[in-house]
Amino acid sequence: MTMQPPSLERPAHPTFGEAFLYWLKLGFISFGGPAGQIALMHQELVERRRWIGEHRFLHALNYCMVLPGPEAQQLAIYIGWLLHRTWGGIVAGTLFVLPSLAILALLTWIYLAFGDIGWVKGLFGGIKPAVVAIVVFAAWRIGSRALKNRLLWAMSAASFVAIFAFDLPFPAIVLAAGVIGAIGGRMRPDLFKVGGGHGASGKTYGPALIDDDMPPPAHARFSLRSLALLLAAVLAIWGTAMSLLLNHPVLADMGAFFTKAALLTFGGAYAVLPYVYQGGVETYGWLTGAQMIDGLALGETTPGPLIMVVAFVGFVGGWTKQAFGPDMMLAAGIAGASAATFFTFLPSYLFILAGAPLVESTHGDLKFTAPLTGVTAAVVGVVVNLAVFFGWHVLWPQAT
Repeated sequence: MTMQPPSLERPAHPTFGEAFLYWLKLGFISFGGPAGQIALMHQELVERRRWIGEHRFLHALNYCMVLPGPEAQQLAIYIGWLLHRTWGGIVAGTLFVLPSLAILALLTWIYLAFGDIGWVKGLFGGIKPAVVAIVVFAAWRIGSRALKNRLLWAMSAASFVAIFAFDLPFPAIVLAAGVIGAIGGRMRPDLFKVGGGHGASGKTYGPALIDDDMPPPAHARFSLRSLALLLAAVLAIWGTAMSLLLNHPVLADMGAFFTKAALLTFGGAYAVLPYVYQGGVETYGWLTGAQMIDGLALGETTPGPLIMVVAFVGFVGGWTKQAFGPDMMLAAGIAGASAATFFTFLPSYLFILAGAPLVESTHGDLKFTAPLTGVTAAVVGVVVNLAVFFGWHVLWPQAT
Protein backbone atom coordinates (compact mmCIF):
# COMPACT_ATOMS: atom_id res chain seq x y z
CA MET A 1 0.00 0.00 0.00
CA THR A 2 1.47 3.35 -1.11
CA MET A 3 1.54 6.15 1.47
CA GLN A 4 -0.03 9.41 0.33
CA PRO A 5 2.44 12.33 0.38
CA PRO A 6 1.60 15.08 2.85
CA SER A 7 -0.42 17.98 1.47
CA LEU A 8 1.64 21.02 0.49
CA GLU A 9 -1.25 23.42 1.06
CA ARG A 10 -1.41 25.21 4.39
CA PRO A 11 -4.82 24.73 6.09
CA ALA A 12 -7.19 27.64 6.59
CA HIS A 13 -7.48 29.16 10.05
CA PRO A 14 -10.38 27.49 11.90
CA THR A 15 -13.24 29.67 13.03
CA PHE A 16 -13.95 29.97 16.74
CA GLY A 17 -17.04 27.80 16.19
CA GLU A 18 -15.03 25.03 14.49
CA ALA A 19 -12.53 25.01 17.36
CA PHE A 20 -15.39 25.06 19.90
CA LEU A 21 -16.94 21.95 18.37
CA TYR A 22 -13.59 20.15 18.35
CA TRP A 23 -12.85 20.91 22.03
CA LEU A 24 -16.40 19.86 22.98
CA LYS A 25 -15.96 16.55 21.12
CA LEU A 26 -12.59 16.01 22.80
CA GLY A 27 -14.20 16.48 26.22
CA PHE A 28 -16.51 13.53 25.55
CA ILE A 29 -13.93 11.14 24.04
CA SER A 30 -10.85 11.90 26.17
CA PHE A 31 -10.48 8.46 27.76
CA GLY A 32 -7.18 6.72 28.41
CA GLY A 33 -5.49 9.06 30.86
CA PRO A 34 -3.00 11.79 29.84
CA ALA A 35 -1.13 9.57 27.37
CA GLY A 36 -4.32 8.69 25.53
CA GLN A 37 -5.63 12.27 25.63
CA ILE A 38 -2.36 13.70 24.28
CA ALA A 39 -2.31 11.06 21.54
CA LEU A 40 -5.86 12.04 20.54
CA MET A 41 -4.88 15.71 20.28
CA HIS A 42 -1.72 14.91 18.32
CA GLN A 43 -3.60 12.73 15.83
CA GLU A 44 -6.30 15.33 15.24
CA LEU A 45 -4.46 18.67 15.57
CA VAL A 46 -1.01 17.79 14.18
CA GLU A 47 -1.63 14.94 11.75
CA ARG A 48 -5.15 15.43 10.38
CA ARG A 49 -6.15 19.08 10.72
CA ARG A 50 -2.56 20.46 10.86
CA TRP A 51 -3.54 23.38 13.07
CA ILE A 52 -0.15 23.20 14.80
CA GLY A 53 3.26 21.82 13.79
CA GLU A 54 4.81 18.68 15.26
CA HIS A 55 7.75 20.34 17.05
CA ARG A 56 5.59 23.20 18.27
CA PHE A 57 3.12 20.71 19.73
CA LEU A 58 5.91 18.85 21.56
CA HIS A 59 7.49 22.10 22.72
CA ALA A 60 4.20 23.14 24.32
CA LEU A 61 3.78 19.67 25.84
CA ASN A 62 7.24 19.78 27.43
CA TYR A 63 6.28 23.03 29.16
CA CYS A 64 2.98 21.58 30.39
CA MET A 65 4.79 18.54 31.81
CA VAL A 66 6.91 20.60 34.21
CA LEU A 67 3.86 22.38 35.64
CA PRO A 68 1.65 21.21 38.48
CA GLY A 69 -1.70 20.13 37.14
CA PRO A 70 -3.09 17.89 34.37
CA GLU A 71 -0.76 18.27 31.39
CA ALA A 72 -3.34 17.18 28.78
CA GLN A 73 -5.84 19.84 29.84
CA GLN A 74 -3.07 22.45 30.00
CA LEU A 75 -1.97 21.48 26.49
CA ALA A 76 -5.55 22.03 25.29
CA ILE A 77 -5.51 25.51 26.90
CA TYR A 78 -2.15 26.24 25.25
CA ILE A 79 -3.26 25.26 21.73
CA GLY A 80 -6.65 26.95 22.14
CA TRP A 81 -4.81 30.13 23.19
CA LEU A 82 -2.46 29.94 20.20
CA LEU A 83 -5.42 29.63 17.84
CA HIS A 84 -7.90 32.09 19.34
CA ARG A 85 -6.21 34.15 22.04
CA THR A 86 -7.29 34.11 25.70
CA TRP A 87 -10.91 33.12 25.09
CA GLY A 88 -9.74 30.26 22.90
CA GLY A 89 -7.63 28.93 25.75
CA ILE A 90 -10.43 29.34 28.29
CA VAL A 91 -12.95 27.52 26.08
CA ALA A 92 -10.54 24.69 25.23
CA GLY A 93 -9.61 24.08 28.87
CA THR A 94 -13.19 24.33 30.13
CA LEU A 95 -14.69 22.00 27.53
CA PHE A 96 -11.93 19.50 28.30
CA VAL A 97 -13.35 18.99 31.81
CA LEU A 98 -17.01 20.09 31.63
CA PRO A 99 -18.44 16.83 30.16
CA SER A 100 -16.48 14.85 32.76
CA LEU A 101 -17.90 17.01 35.57
CA ALA A 102 -21.47 16.47 34.37
CA ILE A 103 -21.02 12.70 33.92
CA LEU A 104 -19.26 12.27 37.28
CA ALA A 105 -21.89 14.31 39.11
CA LEU A 106 -24.65 12.12 37.64
CA LEU A 107 -22.80 8.86 38.45
CA THR A 108 -21.96 10.05 41.97
CA TRP A 109 -25.62 10.87 42.62
CA ILE A 110 -26.60 7.35 41.46
CA TYR A 111 -23.85 5.94 43.67
CA LEU A 112 -25.05 7.80 46.77
CA ALA A 113 -28.79 7.47 46.17
CA PHE A 114 -28.86 3.83 45.02
CA GLY A 115 -25.59 2.41 46.33
CA ASP A 116 -27.36 -0.16 48.53
CA ILE A 117 -28.96 -1.87 45.54
CA GLY A 118 -27.38 -5.24 44.81
CA TRP A 119 -26.33 -4.68 41.19
CA VAL A 120 -24.72 -1.33 42.04
CA LYS A 121 -22.74 -2.97 44.85
CA GLY A 122 -21.70 -5.75 42.50
CA LEU A 123 -20.59 -3.30 39.83
CA PHE A 124 -18.28 -1.43 42.21
CA GLY A 125 -17.10 -4.67 43.80
CA GLY A 126 -15.90 -5.85 40.40
CA ILE A 127 -14.17 -2.59 39.52
CA LYS A 128 -12.21 -2.19 42.78
CA PRO A 129 -9.56 -4.90 42.17
CA ALA A 130 -8.95 -3.39 38.72
CA VAL A 131 -8.37 0.00 40.33
CA VAL A 132 -5.71 -1.50 42.61
CA ALA A 133 -3.98 -3.00 39.58
CA ILE A 134 -4.12 0.35 37.74
CA VAL A 135 -2.50 2.17 40.67
CA VAL A 136 0.23 -0.47 40.98
CA PHE A 137 0.90 -0.13 37.25
CA ALA A 138 1.04 3.66 37.61
CA ALA A 139 3.71 3.32 40.30
CA TRP A 140 5.71 0.97 38.09
CA ARG A 141 5.35 3.24 35.05
CA ILE A 142 6.48 6.37 36.89
CA GLY A 143 9.25 4.52 38.71
CA SER A 144 10.67 2.86 35.60
CA ARG A 145 11.03 6.27 33.99
CA ALA A 146 12.20 8.25 37.00
CA LEU A 147 14.32 6.01 39.25
CA LYS A 148 17.55 5.68 37.30
CA ASN A 149 20.05 5.47 40.17
CA ARG A 150 20.31 4.34 43.78
CA LEU A 151 19.91 7.82 45.25
CA LEU A 152 16.54 8.31 43.58
CA TRP A 153 15.47 4.82 44.66
CA ALA A 154 16.43 5.76 48.23
CA MET A 155 14.43 9.00 48.01
CA SER A 156 11.42 7.06 46.76
CA ALA A 157 11.71 4.53 49.59
CA ALA A 158 12.09 7.32 52.15
CA SER A 159 8.94 9.06 50.88
CA PHE A 160 7.02 5.78 51.17
CA VAL A 161 8.16 5.30 54.78
CA ALA A 162 7.41 8.95 55.60
CA ILE A 163 3.78 8.75 54.47
CA PHE A 164 3.08 5.09 55.33
CA ALA A 165 4.75 4.79 58.75
CA PHE A 166 4.81 8.38 59.99
CA ASP A 167 1.75 9.81 58.17
CA LEU A 168 3.68 12.93 57.17
CA PRO A 169 1.65 15.37 55.06
CA PHE A 170 2.14 15.15 51.32
CA PRO A 171 3.19 18.83 50.89
CA ALA A 172 6.02 18.34 53.41
CA ILE A 173 7.29 15.30 51.49
CA VAL A 174 7.17 17.21 48.18
CA LEU A 175 8.97 20.21 49.68
CA ALA A 176 11.71 18.04 51.21
CA ALA A 177 12.22 16.15 47.94
CA GLY A 178 12.45 19.41 46.01
CA VAL A 179 15.04 20.82 48.42
CA ILE A 180 17.11 17.62 48.22
CA GLY A 181 16.87 17.74 44.43
CA ALA A 182 17.97 21.37 44.31
CA ILE A 183 20.98 20.72 46.56
CA GLY A 184 21.82 17.43 44.85
CA GLY A 185 21.58 19.04 41.43
CA ARG A 186 24.41 21.38 42.39
CA MET A 187 26.58 18.80 44.15
CA ARG A 188 25.97 15.77 41.88
CA PRO A 189 24.18 16.98 38.73
CA ASP A 190 24.82 13.64 37.02
CA LEU A 191 22.39 11.96 39.46
CA PHE A 192 19.55 14.40 38.76
CA LYS A 193 19.62 14.52 34.97
CA VAL A 194 17.18 11.67 34.48
CA GLY A 195 13.94 13.62 34.06
CA GLY A 196 12.63 15.06 30.87
CA GLY A 197 9.70 15.61 28.63
CA HIS A 198 8.75 14.28 25.25
CA GLY A 199 11.39 14.41 22.58
CA ALA A 200 10.80 15.71 19.12
CA SER A 201 9.81 13.49 16.25
CA GLY A 202 11.23 13.61 12.76
CA LYS A 203 7.84 13.02 11.11
CA THR A 204 6.20 15.61 8.90
CA TYR A 205 2.51 15.87 8.03
CA GLY A 206 2.65 18.81 5.64
CA PRO A 207 2.56 22.57 6.31
CA ALA A 208 0.73 23.48 9.49
CA LEU A 209 -1.32 26.58 10.23
CA ILE A 210 1.03 27.43 13.14
CA ASP A 211 4.17 25.73 11.90
CA ASP A 212 7.44 24.95 13.62
CA ASP A 213 9.50 27.63 11.85
CA MET A 214 6.94 30.43 12.20
CA PRO A 215 7.35 33.32 14.66
CA PRO A 216 4.79 33.44 17.48
CA PRO A 217 1.45 35.04 16.55
CA ALA A 218 1.15 38.70 17.55
CA HIS A 219 -1.03 37.91 20.57
CA ALA A 220 1.48 35.30 21.76
CA ARG A 221 4.29 37.75 22.41
CA PHE A 222 5.19 38.47 26.02
CA SER A 223 3.88 41.69 27.54
CA LEU A 224 4.44 42.77 31.13
CA ARG A 225 1.17 44.70 31.05
CA SER A 226 -0.77 41.63 29.89
CA LEU A 227 0.86 39.51 32.58
CA ALA A 228 -0.09 42.02 35.30
CA LEU A 229 -3.70 42.18 34.06
CA LEU A 230 -3.90 38.40 33.94
CA LEU A 231 -2.58 37.99 37.48
CA ALA A 232 -5.03 40.60 38.76
CA ALA A 233 -7.95 38.94 36.93
CA VAL A 234 -7.19 35.44 38.24
CA LEU A 235 -6.72 36.69 41.81
CA ALA A 236 -9.99 38.63 41.55
CA ILE A 237 -11.85 35.55 40.25
CA TRP A 238 -10.38 33.38 43.00
CA GLY A 239 -11.15 35.95 45.70
CA THR A 240 -14.72 36.48 44.46
CA ALA A 241 -15.37 32.74 44.37
CA MET A 242 -14.01 32.27 47.88
CA SER A 243 -16.08 35.17 49.22
CA LEU A 244 -19.25 33.59 47.78
CA LEU A 245 -18.52 30.45 49.80
CA LEU A 246 -17.89 32.10 53.17
CA ASN A 247 -21.45 31.46 54.37
CA HIS A 248 -21.01 27.75 53.65
CA PRO A 249 -18.02 26.48 55.69
CA VAL A 250 -17.90 23.06 53.98
CA LEU A 251 -17.62 24.65 50.52
CA ALA A 252 -15.17 27.29 51.77
CA ASP A 253 -12.93 24.52 53.13
CA MET A 254 -13.12 22.83 49.73
CA GLY A 255 -12.10 26.02 47.97
CA ALA A 256 -9.03 26.48 50.15
CA PHE A 257 -8.08 22.79 50.12
CA PHE A 258 -8.39 22.20 46.39
CA THR A 259 -6.48 25.39 45.62
CA LYS A 260 -3.56 23.95 47.59
CA ALA A 261 -4.01 20.57 45.90
CA ALA A 262 -3.86 22.23 42.48
CA LEU A 263 -0.42 23.63 43.28
CA LEU A 264 0.92 20.22 44.36
CA THR A 265 0.01 18.01 41.41
CA PHE A 266 3.57 17.53 40.14
CA GLY A 267 3.85 14.06 38.64
CA GLY A 268 0.21 13.72 37.62
CA ALA A 269 -3.02 12.82 39.35
CA TYR A 270 -1.66 9.73 41.09
CA ALA A 271 0.86 11.91 42.88
CA VAL A 272 -1.76 14.19 44.42
CA LEU A 273 -4.29 11.47 45.28
CA PRO A 274 -2.58 10.71 48.63
CA TYR A 275 -2.92 14.41 49.51
CA VAL A 276 -6.58 14.44 48.47
CA TYR A 277 -7.09 11.30 50.56
CA GLN A 278 -5.41 12.84 53.61
CA GLY A 279 -7.54 15.97 53.36
CA GLY A 280 -10.84 14.49 52.22
CA VAL A 281 -10.84 11.44 54.48
CA GLU A 282 -8.67 12.18 57.50
CA THR A 283 -8.77 15.97 57.94
CA TYR A 284 -12.25 17.02 56.82
CA GLY A 285 -14.14 13.69 56.81
CA TRP A 286 -15.92 14.44 53.54
CA LEU A 287 -15.87 10.74 52.61
CA THR A 288 -14.54 7.37 53.77
CA GLY A 289 -11.52 5.48 52.49
CA ALA A 290 -13.77 2.92 50.80
CA GLN A 291 -15.68 5.71 49.06
CA MET A 292 -12.37 7.17 47.86
CA ILE A 293 -11.63 3.88 46.08
CA ASP A 294 -15.07 3.94 44.49
CA GLY A 295 -14.43 7.52 43.34
CA LEU A 296 -11.18 6.52 41.70
CA ALA A 297 -13.02 3.69 39.94
CA LEU A 298 -15.51 6.21 38.53
CA GLY A 299 -12.69 8.55 37.55
CA GLU A 300 -10.93 5.76 35.64
CA THR A 301 -14.05 4.89 33.64
CA THR A 302 -15.18 8.40 32.58
CA PRO A 303 -13.65 10.86 30.08
CA GLY A 304 -11.44 13.71 31.21
CA PRO A 305 -8.31 13.88 33.37
CA LEU A 306 -8.07 11.43 36.28
CA ILE A 307 -7.76 14.32 38.74
CA MET A 308 -11.49 14.80 38.06
CA VAL A 309 -11.88 12.39 40.98
CA VAL A 310 -11.92 15.65 42.98
CA ALA A 311 -15.46 16.20 41.63
CA PHE A 312 -16.49 12.92 43.26
CA VAL A 313 -14.83 13.97 46.53
CA GLY A 314 -16.57 17.35 46.42
CA PHE A 315 -19.98 15.86 45.60
CA VAL A 316 -19.78 13.27 48.38
CA GLY A 317 -18.51 15.91 50.82
CA GLY A 318 -21.31 18.38 50.03
CA TRP A 319 -23.89 15.58 50.24
CA THR A 320 -22.72 13.90 53.47
CA LYS A 321 -22.01 17.19 55.27
CA GLN A 322 -25.40 18.56 54.11
CA ALA A 323 -23.81 21.87 53.09
CA PHE A 324 -27.26 23.40 52.30
CA GLY A 325 -29.25 21.49 54.93
CA PRO A 326 -30.97 18.07 54.92
CA ASP A 327 -33.55 19.07 52.28
CA MET A 328 -31.04 20.13 49.59
CA MET A 329 -28.51 17.32 49.52
CA LEU A 330 -28.45 16.99 45.73
CA ALA A 331 -27.84 20.73 45.32
CA ALA A 332 -25.09 20.55 47.96
CA GLY A 333 -23.47 17.64 46.11
CA ILE A 334 -23.50 19.49 42.79
CA ALA A 335 -22.10 22.61 44.50
CA GLY A 336 -19.34 20.57 46.13
CA ALA A 337 -18.38 18.90 42.85
CA SER A 338 -18.38 22.26 41.06
CA ALA A 339 -16.30 23.95 43.78
CA ALA A 340 -13.72 21.15 43.83
CA THR A 341 -13.40 21.23 40.04
CA PHE A 342 -13.26 25.03 39.78
CA PHE A 343 -10.53 25.52 42.38
CA THR A 344 -8.51 22.53 41.13
CA PHE A 345 -8.34 23.75 37.53
CA LEU A 346 -8.23 27.55 37.94
CA PRO A 347 -4.41 27.67 38.44
CA SER A 348 -3.88 25.80 35.14
CA TYR A 349 -5.29 28.74 33.21
CA LEU A 350 -2.90 31.10 35.00
CA PHE A 351 0.13 28.86 34.39
CA ILE A 352 -0.56 28.59 30.66
CA LEU A 353 -1.84 32.06 29.84
CA ALA A 354 0.98 33.67 31.85
CA GLY A 355 3.82 31.33 30.90
CA ALA A 356 3.03 30.39 27.30
CA PRO A 357 4.21 33.74 25.82
CA LEU A 358 7.61 33.15 27.43
CA VAL A 359 7.67 29.56 26.15
CA GLU A 360 6.79 30.71 22.64
CA SER A 361 9.86 32.95 22.67
CA THR A 362 12.18 29.96 23.28
CA HIS A 363 12.17 27.05 20.90
CA GLY A 364 14.53 24.72 22.77
CA ASP A 365 13.36 21.62 24.59
CA LEU A 366 12.43 22.22 28.24
CA LYS A 367 13.81 19.65 30.72
CA PHE A 368 12.82 18.75 34.25
CA THR A 369 14.95 20.63 36.71
CA ALA A 370 16.83 18.86 39.49
CA PRO A 371 14.18 19.77 42.12
CA LEU A 372 11.47 18.27 39.92
CA THR A 373 13.55 15.14 39.47
CA GLY A 374 13.64 14.82 43.26
CA VAL A 375 9.89 15.41 43.49
CA THR A 376 9.24 12.76 40.85
CA ALA A 377 11.27 10.22 42.84
CA ALA A 378 9.22 11.01 45.96
CA VAL A 379 6.02 10.68 43.95
CA VAL A 380 6.80 7.02 43.24
CA GLY A 381 6.91 6.33 46.97
CA VAL A 382 3.58 8.02 47.69
CA VAL A 383 1.89 6.25 44.78
CA VAL A 384 3.14 2.90 46.13
CA ASN A 385 1.62 3.88 49.48
CA LEU A 386 -1.64 4.62 47.68
CA ALA A 387 -1.56 1.17 46.07
CA VAL A 388 -0.93 -0.47 49.46
CA PHE A 389 -3.81 1.51 51.00
CA PHE A 390 -6.26 0.64 48.22
CA GLY A 391 -5.16 -3.01 48.12
CA TRP A 392 -5.58 -3.37 51.88
CA HIS A 393 -9.12 -1.97 51.83
CA VAL A 394 -10.17 -4.02 48.80
CA LEU A 395 -8.79 -7.35 50.06
CA TRP A 396 -9.64 -6.82 53.74
CA PRO A 397 -12.52 -4.29 53.77
CA GLN A 398 -13.30 -4.83 57.47
CA ALA A 399 -9.68 -4.43 58.63
CA THR A 400 -8.19 -1.28 60.12
